[in-house]
Amino acid sequence: MAPSKHVVFDVVGTLVSFEAYFSQINKTIGQKLLSHTITAQTFGYTWMTAAELEFTFLSISSRYRQYKDVLAAIFYRTLFMLGVSLPQREFTDEERDACIAGYSLLEVRPGAVECLQTLRDGGFTVWALTTGDPTRVLGYFNKGGVEFPRENFITCDTAGVAKPALASYKPALENFADGDQKWFAAAHMWDVSAAVKAGFRGAYCTIYEQDACETIFTEKMEIMADNLETMAKRIVEASNS
Repeated sequence: MAPSKHVVFDVVGTLVSFEAYFSQINKTIGQKLLSHTITAQTFGYTWMTAAELEFTFLSISSRYRQYKDVLAAIFYRTLFMLGVSLPQREFTDEERDACIAGYSLLEVRPGAVECLQTLRDGGFTVWALTTGDPTRVLGYFNKGGVEFPRENFITCDTAGVAKPALASYKPALENFADGDQKWFAAAHMWDVSAAVKAGFRGAYCTIYEQDACETIFTEKMEIMADNLETMAKRIVEASNS
């Protein structure tokens, strides 16, 4: 029997864009932020990046918490760090929760459907590994017309270990035989480079970060592309060579 071919995707940021999250922040507290010369995208990016940091620190110290809980917890701290001296006086829990609700409005990126179809046509089984809540993340796919079997969806909540800890990639790798082709695809270099170190072949898309920062992420990427469709085509080509 010929070896099977698999590609595991990060979802949020890779197949799904953050634009709706930034728009929801702008709609909810945009004017308040601008009074402090802070844009909605600046706050949104800083807030979720700080949440990812705390989420990861909790995970590596064996105190794993769901990402959405961490995001809620550091809302006011993030505002303070951006220069709002008394954020609890200007902003409310209701506004915080409305901003977080923007995560439920995220949409799949242009080309995501075509990307997955190209891989499936090329003989790949497609998987997802995410820190997100399964119901919420699968909802993005359903809304965007993306076919994605629930059994091929893996969340870090199951093992209680967050990416990019190498152990977080183990539940995905355990689905594959030793001789199988095992690819990991992401638009986060920190994610795909860790997956390569854990045992995957790496495919990186610059669609989110633009700059791969290869001076610090030195693991070899077999594929680098500017959009999802091109990345998929190159994975298929590389798998057949």
